[in-house]
Amino acid sequence: MAILSKEEAKRIADKVLSFAKADETSVTISGGRTGNIRYARNSVSTSGESNNLSLAVTSVFGKRSGTATINELDDDSLARTVRRAEEIARLAPENPEYVPMLGPQKYLNTKPYAETTAKIDPAYRAQAAFDSLDPCRKKNLTAAGYLEDSTGFFALANSKGLWAYNQQTSAEFSITVRTADGLGSGYATRDVTDVSKLSTREATEIAMQKAMASVSARALEPGKYTVIMEPAALVSNTDASLMAALVRSMDARSADEGRSFLSKKGGGTRLGEKLFDERVTIYSDPMNSEVPTSAFSGDGRPLERVTWIEKGVVKNMSYSRYWAEKKGVAAIPPGGNFIMEGGTQSLADMIKSTEKGILVTRLWYIRPVDPQTLLYTGLTRDGTFYIENGQIKFPVKNFRFNESPVIMLNNLEAIGRPVRIGGNLVPPLKIRDFTFSSLSDAV
Repeated sequence: MAILSKEEAKRIADKVLSFAKADETSVTISGGRTGNIRYARNSVSTSGESNNLSLAVTSVFGKRSGTATINELDDDSLARTVRRAEEIARLAPENPEYVPMLGPQKYLNTKPYAETTAKIDPAYRAQAAFDSLDPCRKKNLTAAGYLEDSTGFFALANSKGLWAYNQQTSAEFSITVRTADGLGSGYATRDVTDVSKLSTREATEIAMQKAMASVSARALEPGKYTVIMEPAALVSNTDASLMAALVRSMDARSADEGRSFLSKKGGGTRLGEKLFDERVTIYSDPMNSEVPTSAFSGDGRPLERVTWIEKGVVKNMSYSRYWAEKKGVAAIPPGGNFIMEGGTQSLADMIKSTEKGILVTRLWYIRPVDPQTLLYTGLTRDGTFYIENGQIKFPVKNFRFNESPVIMLNNLEAIGRPVRIGGNLVPPLKIRDFTFSSLSDAV
C-alpha cells in the first residue's frame, strides 16, 4: 500500500484532523516504490526495489509547533501520533517566524506521472542493464551504470481546509565507460518522466564514443579558454551544478540580508537589473510537457509559471511566506524545475563554428567558494577535448576550474538547443574566457 490514491489519502488525512485539538494541524502523507539496478566492471552488482509509506502530523499552539511521524495507518496509531505531536508542540519554544497555515488553494492540473514508468519491473531493469553492458563487452570497454525508477505520491492537508495531492514518476540513468587500460573515460546521463523515452543503449553508445576518443590525453596550459559546455556539465541529477546553484540562489531573503550575488552594496537587491547576456531567459513552469512537476510546493503554495530572468534582467526572486509578509510582497515559492531558453543549434553545430576551444562533457566535485559572487570550483572529467577549426582534434587532460555562473552567462558566444537533464531543460552553451586554474590527473 505504498501508493495511496487521492481518495484513500484524503480519507486518512480527514481522520487525522478529526483527532486534532491544537490551534492548527497539518498532515502530510507520502509514499512510493523505488527500484534500481547497478553494475560495475561489466557485471550487475546490486538490484532491488523498496516500498515506503510515511505520515507526519504537525501541531501548532500559538507559535509553538511539534511534528511526529509514523508508518502505520490504523486509527489507534494515527490518534497516538496526533497526541505525540501536540505534546511536542507544548514543550517547544516559540518560533518568532511562524506564519499561520494556508487555507484552500487552487492548483494547476499538471501531469508528472506516466503509467509506463509506474509499471517498471525487475525484467525491465535487467534488459536496460543488458542493453548498456552488451555493446561495451563487445568492444572490450568497461561499463559502470545506475538506473533508478520511482513512482510516488505526496498529499498535504490541514485544519484550515487545505488539500493537495500529487502523483509523480521518474527514471534516471547514468553511465560511465572506461577503456581497458583505464586511460579513456566517457559519460552520459538521461532522466525522464515517461520511461518509453529512455534508451540505455543510446546513452551508452555516446559514453563509449567519448571513452575511446579520450585516450592519450594531452596537457594544455591552464588559463582562460572558449569552452562548449554540454548540458551534463551545466546541470546534474544533484544540486551540485553551476546552473542549479544559480537558480537556487534566486532567493530574496539572502539578497536582502547581503548574502547573495543579488545583494547591493549598502543595502537593497538587484531585482530589475540586467545582470546577464540579453539572450538569457530562465523560468519555471510545472505545466511544461517535457519536464512536468507537482502543482504545489512542500508548504502547499501553488506552483505556476514564473520568469526568474528575462533577456538578462532579474525579474523575480523566491520568498518564504514569512519573508514575503515582512516585505509586503507576494510569496513566490521556488520553482519545481527550471527551463533556460535556447536556440536551434545542435552540439555539432556549435563545435563546427568554433575556431579554438575546449569541449567539456561533465563537471564534478563542485564546491562553493564565494556566495556573494557565486564563485564555484570543481573539475572536468569523462571526456574533455580540444577543438580547432570546427573539429575535435585531440583529448586533453582534465582541468580544475574557478568560475561563476554569473560571469559565465555574461560571456556567452552561442546557445544551443535545450535538452532535458536533471528534471530541467538546459541548452549547451559556448562561453568565452572560462577560467581553468590548474590541471587534474583525474580521468
